[in-house]
Amino acid sequence: MNNDILKSKSYLYLTEFFAGMAVMAVELGASRLLAPYFSSSQIVWTIIIGTIMIAMALGNVMGGRWADKDPDPAKLFRRMIIAAVWIAAIPLLGKYIIIAITGLLIVTVSTNLLIWAAFLACMIIFVFPLFLLGTVTPSLIRYTVSDLEESGSVAGRLGACNTIGSIIGTFAPTFITIPSVGTSVTFLIFSGILLILAILYFIFGKNGKKIIASSLVLYILCCVFGHSSSFAFWEKNLTFEGESVYNYLQVRDDAKATYLSTNVMFGVQSIRMKSDELSGMYYDYALAAPVMAGAAEKDDADILVLGMGTGTFASECRKYFPNAELTGVEIDDRITDLAHKYFELPESTKVVTYDGRAYLNADDSKYDIIMVDAYQDITIPFQMSSKEFFSLVKGHLKDNGIMVVNLNMSAGEGNTITTYLSDTIASCFEDVETIDVPGYTNRVLFAGNGDLKTTLASSAASVGDPALEKLMKDVSLKLEPWEAGDNIFTDDKAAVELMGMQTIDALISKESAQYKEIFRKEGFKGLMEAL
Repeated sequence: MNNDILKSKSYLYLTEFFAGMAVMAVELGASRLLAPYFSSSQIVWTIIIGTIMIAMALGNVMGGRWADKDPDPAKLFRRMIIAAVWIAAIPLLGKYIIIAITGLLIVTVSTNLLIWAAFLACMIIFVFPLFLLGTVTPSLIRYTVSDLEESGSVAGRLGACNTIGSIIGTFAPTFITIPSVGTSVTFLIFSGILLILAILYFIFGKNGKKIIASSLVLYILCCVFGHSSSFAFWEKNLTFEGESVYNYLQVRDDAKATYLSTNVMFGVQSIRMKSDELSGMYYDYALAAPVMAGAAEKDDADILVLGMGTGTFASECRKYFPNAELTGVEIDDRITDLAHKYFELPESTKVVTYDGRAYLNADDSKYDIIMVDAYQDITIPFQMSSKEFFSLVKGHLKDNGIMVVNLNMSAGEGNTITTYLSDTIASCFEDVETIDVPGYTNRVLFAGNGDLKTTLASSAASVGDPALEKLMKDVSLKLEPWEAGDNIFTDDKAAVELMGMQTIDALISKESAQYKEIFRKEGFKGLMEAL
């Protein structure tokens, strides 16, 4: 150890502290980088945690071997610089790697596409830098211990520094950096801290000018070209793109409508039509619920929307049932802000920032209609999919009240997630009716007491709008009673993530079949020509 800075154990403890912080910050950043493409489900988190643990374990083993074989601290700090620059490059290159991997697997893999894509993305993007950071702890123990009698104390202090750094690295990105400056800048902040810490070693050692200069140039380039949080980099005319604590958020605008998406690759979560016409989407079909409940004939119908989004369903209810009292529950207050700014949601509309189930637990009110619209593509909250949850919803309905649910992934045969959700609901309600939305993967489910189909047919004329009346009559003819099975989700057992991923795989496989065939017959060149 010929570098004076290593004589200060404080520097070594700080190195351990910030290394631990960086690992957790990268892990949190990884979840946000992958979420717009693969969702933030438990499966994706499992892949992230698993690959990072593999990287750290290998790093610990190799770091110990390298420290014993060649105890040159300069090599450790070079590894830290490489890790820091790699992490800084993730915002610049990561999204392209994800799209490239996904595009390749779409034409080559038949099952578990998103699982394989997320796993390979994690392996390529995150394993190497975290492997290098995994070498920090055993190396620092080697450089910090000067007396074997204090080895236990030194290892304990280093471990404590790592743990405290990890704690801060867990909370800071989630509550401070990602909501305020975005995922890309979060990567740059924590990689910059690592870089500065490692560069200090070479500055005090008065050597390593080339590695200092080259790493700073690369880091600055990453900052200049990679600071943007644009996940949908191929979109040039987005009205808004940003992040919240819970979601990636994208607002798109065209001559016909304004759209909100919380996923880069598929799905529209909310829409505002710029004319008075119906949207043609599941929101229109869901209006059958207030018709069944007689909202057009009541002066004080109460409607609760769990998963308010930007208020598409609420806005349609306000238009066709002006006497209804609307309450929306939306866990992401940033979406509510976008609703007011871009989707013309009136400030007077009551929107509560809360989890849907938690709101029902705290609420004593009863409603004529409860809309459950909290399922976003493959991100389905298990606590809002169980028998206990739907029983709770039923308990908040008035006599003859109606629950309407947007089942947004109607695809495949057999016991799919749609089957399980429908069976679970049927175990709580007397009558369950479903209808598939033409041209979309959505299935709308209605649950209540009595004959809902007959009630809708007899009440369709009460809406007072010719277009809506025609749609309601059409819906009443196409409603299908759900034949309940015994596939029940409970709070204890609800495999919503795995089944949701399987359904998305089926949808993607169906849509990509023609491209797979082109790739099989004509190879990559033919595929590019077709695209």
